[in-house]
Amino acid sequence: MFSWLTNAWRVPELRHRVLFTALILAVYRLGSWIPAPGVNASAIKDYFGHQGGTVLNLLNLFSGGALSQFAIFALGIMPYVTASIILQLLTVVVPRLEQLQKEGEAGMAKINQYTRYLTVGLAAAQSLGYAYLFKRQGILEASTGRTVLIVLTLTAGTTLLMWMGELITKRGVGNGISLLIFASILTSLPGGITAWYYGGVMEKLFFPLIAIGIIVAVVFIQEGQRRIPIQYAKRMVGRRMTAGGSTYMPLRVNMAGVIPIIFAAAVMAFPPTIGQYFPQTQNFINSHFSPSNLTYLLMEGFLIIIFTYFYTAVQFNPVDQADQLRKHGGYIPGIRPGPPTAQYLDRVLTRLTLPGSLYLAIVAVLPSIFIRYFGFSQATSRALGGTSVLIAVGVALDTMRQMESQMMMRSYEGFLK
Repeated sequence: MFSWLTNAWRVPELRHRVLFTALILAVYRLGSWIPAPGVNASAIKDYFGHQGGTVLNLLNLFSGGALSQFAIFALGIMPYVTASIILQLLTVVVPRLEQLQKEGEAGMAKINQYTRYLTVGLAAAQSLGYAYLFKRQGILEASTGRTVLIVLTLTAGTTLLMWMGELITKRGVGNGISLLIFASILTSLPGGITAWYYGGVMEKLFFPLIAIGIIVAVVFIQEGQRRIPIQYAKRMVGRRMTAGGSTYMPLRVNMAGVIPIIFAAAVMAFPPTIGQYFPQTQNFINSHFSPSNLTYLLMEGFLIIIFTYFYTAVQFNPVDQADQLRKHGGYIPGIRPGPPTAQYLDRVLTRLTLPGSLYLAIVAVLPSIFIRYFGFSQATSRALGGTSVLIAVGVALDTMRQMESQMMMRSYEGFLK
């Protein structure tokens, strides 16, 4: 590993990319500590100390703690992620967007432009909602002019983060948006390690083993795939006969990524958030929507499974894949081209998605189970398990693959075996 790092540092282009990425991430973390104008950051931080079961706590995790400071990067990059997911879902129901998606690079550039516009709109609406919420709770004294200034500041911060993420993708290492989320997740790591160090005997002994086991399971499932063999027949292209060949179509076990967990957590956190405005419902909310409640865990796991199937169906269309294979002269051995191929792919994908969805559900609910039944602290389980590990490991693997390809182009031995 150390020899690989040394070889990577010797490559000037790769060294410049790594340093540029580190510089952008440092600017991002700096902006997460600079409060918005006219904000009492200490009062808002105290307010977030009592929001363990609401959607605000989830959003604060993905902003790297900037939301609890109400900093200029308080919204994080999540408005852009939300806009991207909305555009992906709309491509299924809007024919114009579906046509743009099939036009190649020019169409994707147009969709990216729509995503940026939608990001600005979502950031403005979200920042206005935060200002109204904090003003209603009595922790933000803001006139109309100051509210407008706060909304403009937070919206500009999100727009700047979107630009920084695209810069990392072009001139840095890895996917810029994913790395910004990765940096936000890692900010909870020191607090989790501190809570583990001062935790009970059971937590000190078993949590390192459990955390390592979760990381190994995440890597195993994330890299797992079903390879469907594809055979290409000989055909005439112009005046030349192209030779047939064989390859495979990789279908990942977890094709939906971490999106189903985010969807399910947001849905389950919505009732406690709304319950803040209706004090008479607090007893019902505390009984059924507490993160350590068994009913809550079962409902969250069920929603994750449902969302995994839904998002996988959005990501992979068996009919389109079968049409593409037939147009290029490809077929699956033993399966007729056309509708039979689509039915076969749909059947394989349905069976493959089941273990992937169960894996996501188990990873998501494990921290809450440890908190309730094994006496683990909430800070430790949130920082070192579940969604945090899934995102961090996934982004780290993708970044390592890109660095691996850069090394292999220069005849260095890679790191991933």
